[in-house]
Amino acid sequence: MTETALPESLAEIRDEFLELPEPDRLQLLLEFSEELPAVPPEYEGRPELCERVVECQSPVYIVVDVDADERVAMHATAPREAPTTRGFASILAHGLTGLTADEVLAVPDDYPQSIGLTRAVSPLRISGMTGMLWRVKRQVRQKRPVR
Repeated sequence: MTETALPESLAEIRDEFLELPEPDRLQLLLEFSEELPAVPPEYEGRPELCERVVECQSPVYIVVDVDADERVAMHATAPREAPTTRGFASILAHGLTGLTADEVLAVPDDYPQSIGLTRAVSPLRISGMTGMLWRVKRQVRQKRPVR
C-alpha cells in the first residue's frame, strides 16, 4: 500500500484497528457499525438515488456528493442486521467525508486489506468494502466539477 496517498483520516482509522490484538478488531468494527451517519433527508428512503453495492450480500447503497470546492461527502445505508458490512460503510463514510476529490481518488484500492481484518472476516466481506471504495471513486470522478 502506498503510505503517502493515505489521508490522515483513513490512516488514523487503520492505526486504531492495527493497535488492537486481532480478536478485538472485530469488536471495533461493530462499534463503527453503530456510528454509520444517517443519510441526508434528500436520500432517505430513496434507494433509486443511490447505487447498490452488488459485492455486498446485504443491501448496501451508497451515494457521493461533491461540492463546488471538490469536497466529498459519502453517504451509505446498510441494515443493522449486517453489522460487519455496516461497519465497513461507516469506516469509509467517516474516513472519506470532508476529503477533496483528489484525496479520495488517491486512496489505495487495497485500503480494506490494510486495516487488519482479513483474518477476522470473510474474503467476501473484504470484497464488499473494496466494492464500496471503488464505487465511491467512480462517483467522485463523475460528480466532480468540470475543470
